[in-house]
Amino acid sequence: MKINQQTTENTLTLSLDGELDASSSVLLDTELTKPEVLDYKKVLIDCQRLNYISSAGLGVFISHLQRFQDANVKLVFFNMQEKVHNVFEILGLDALMTIVPSEAEATAI
Repeated sequence: MKINQQTTENTLTLSLDGELDASSSVLLDTELTKPEVLDYKKVLIDCQRLNYISSAGLGVFISHLQRFQDANVKLVFFNMQEKVHNVFEILGLDALMTIVPSEAEATAI
C-alpha cells in the first residue's frame, strides 16, 4: 500500500492506495502517530484507491480516535468504495467515524 500526503494550513490529507492489511497498517500507524499530525484541525483519509481493509487496518483508526478527539482534530473519511464502506457499517464504525461521499464534503466539515 502507498500513502500519499497533501497538506494545507489546517488540513492533512492521506490518500490510501492499495490494501490496508496487517503489514501496511504499521506504515499508516507510523504516519498517524507523528506528533505534527495533531497540529492540523482535520485529518482527511481519501479512500478512493483503498481496495481492502483488514481488522488490523481498522484497528489503527480506532486506536487514534480518542487521541484525535482529545486534540480536537477531526478525522474524516471520503471517497470510500462500497465494499470498504460495508466493513465499517457491519462493525458499526460508521457511527463512530465521519464518512462522507466526496472530498468537497470532507473539506467543508
